[in-house]
Amino acid sequence: MDVRVINELVQQQSAFVEKLSAEVGKVIVGQKMMVDRILIGLLTGGHVLLEGVPGLAKTLTVKTLADALAMRFQRIQFTPDLLPADIVGTVIYNQGRSEFVSKKGPIFANLVLADEINRAPAKVQSALLEAMQERQVTIGDATHPLPDPFLVMATQNPLEQEGTYALPEAQLDRFMLMIKVGYPTKEEERAIMDRMTSGITVRAEPVATPQDIAAARSVINQVYIDDKIRDYIVNLVHATRDPKAYGLGQLADFIQFGASPRASIYLNTAARAHAFLRHRGYVTPEDIKAIGVDVLRHRVILTYEAEAEEMTSEQVVRKLFEHIEVP
Repeated sequence: MDVRVINELVQQQSAFVEKLSAEVGKVIVGQKMMVDRILIGLLTGGHVLLEGVPGLAKTLTVKTLADALAMRFQRIQFTPDLLPADIVGTVIYNQGRSEFVSKKGPIFANLVLADEINRAPAKVQSALLEAMQERQVTIGDATHPLPDPFLVMATQNPLEQEGTYALPEAQLDRFMLMIKVGYPTKEEERAIMDRMTSGITVRAEPVATPQDIAAARSVINQVYIDDKIRDYIVNLVHATRDPKAYGLGQLADFIQFGASPRASIYLNTAARAHAFLRHRGYVTPEDIKAIGVDVLRHRVILTYEAEAEEMTSEQVVRKLFEHIEVP
């Protein structure tokens, strides 16, 4: 397919993005990057992990997006005593019909917010894993497909806090993007304060539908990505596993495990969605750079030496981006 044709197609299909951003902006001040990344997750079916201190409107942002997209939204508050059945559902006995029936849990929604996911024990986290990976849930001996689109947005507070369980690597790898949510600027904070203390509640109205998202997804799969850019993606991911081969010997002592092949797949699809949101039918190296840290930061596992040197996985990933040759 010709790039010009794809470009026109992208411009038609991505028209709803501006309306959506404006509608979310009625409720949420700032946090453009967070909204952008959640949209990338929605448009590619990739789950998103948000990390930030409490009070940065993480929950409100997800709820507002669900309102603006007329999607079914469920929030699950993760606590240490949560059970897998509290998420996926359970089998109950129906006396009237003298039979066991499945009672579906809150996971059956389009947008599921797993709030403070790192407060729940491993058993609950693994119940969520099947849903995220297989997009289906087993209750008793019956398997139920989850609605489409289905996206898990998980939030976690930074790990030094009391009573948290670090997410296992296998589960972190299931998240397409990990987004660090920062504090608002001084001007934004003033706007937030004024808006939240005015006594007027503003809600987002539906401006797009799940069908728009489905249509956009099929276009994103056609966004053009050049062979040189595909090689660039693979080089970046391979550099996390074997930094010496790319002249980054100084990083070899800091990286315990590099990124899995999921990183290459997610970098490719996230870059296409990033281009789509900017109404482009082709991917540039800038798309890879813009989204790369969010895709890779939680997949690079550091050694104790790196921790002793107070090196973060984000700094390691940024060094890779500085050194790997851009096409």
